[in-house]
Amino acid sequence: MQTADLAIRTRGLRKTFLNNVAVEGLTLEVPRGEVFGFLGPNGAGKSTSIKMMLGLVAPTSGEAEVLGRPAGEVETRRKIGFLPEHFQFYGWLSGWELLDVHGRLHGMSRQKLRQRIPMLLELVGLTAHRDKRVREFSKGMLQRIGLAQALLNEPELIFLDEPTSGLDPIGRRLVRDIIKAQRERGATVFLNSHLLSEVEITCDRVAFIKRGRVLETRAIQTWIDGETTVSLRARKLDAQILAGLAQWGAVIHSDAERLSLTVGTSDVIPDLLRYLVRSGVDVFEVTPHRLSLEERFLQVVGEDGGL
Repeated sequence: MQTADLAIRTRGLRKTFLNNVAVEGLTLEVPRGEVFGFLGPNGAGKSTSIKMMLGLVAPTSGEAEVLGRPAGEVETRRKIGFLPEHFQFYGWLSGWELLDVHGRLHGMSRQKLRQRIPMLLELVGLTAHRDKRVREFSKGMLQRIGLAQALLNEPELIFLDEPTSGLDPIGRRLVRDIIKAQRERGATVFLNSHLLSEVEITCDRVAFIKRGRVLETRAIQTWIDGETTVSLRARKLDAQILAGLAQWGAVIHSDAERLSLTVGTSDVIPDLLRYLVRSGVDVFEVTPHRLSLEERFLQVVGEDGGL
């Protein structure tokens, strides 16, 4: 893919802190205009990776380009919005004042801020609290005002690090709608979240990382269109029959009367069953199950995260 078509491009991005490797060899490409999920267990290097892409942390080695320019350039930062996972705002400011300060840091004019701030407060449901001090905000309200500040400058690229943390179902729905609206206007959203059900609904593609390396990148549509786990209860399963099943998918579990395998699409199930019956297998039960994002996460990363 051409660099001009990419919002983010990293090559061998690595970061060490003393003797601890936080990110090891991160190679990633994120096309412009999509919502990209960045998934991994705790300690996988996700937040450190985001900080390197933003130019907030210098890499030990490797390179990162953001919006076609080396990460960290001031002019490029003006086109980026960022909601960190752990943020602290000045508690003595009101919600309005907080957005005003951040807008001026972006170099936005007073006139532009007078237009943007009321609109964003309405968008995140905080219009009634515009004059309340941030120190009096609940966790959910802080998350909402943080999201508003990430959108102030109408960014081309938005980094959201755990944006639904502390939000109730209504708040999570609001975040989904906002992300969808940003994609529709052509922005790229880079999303790090532990709520995989939200990621599955929201993202176009996801990358699974562990120890700072990308293990797999997958389009979400492949879960909708294809990959399915088929569970069978049958008798007379032997090694030869299990080997023959490889033409349709990978066997992930088998014993004397139980078999589970992953297939690329549920369309192959009739052929698979005909093969088993012709082979003399007695099939008593067939249950197809589309693999969820959480299940794929556990398959790729491992239940212990590999830490």
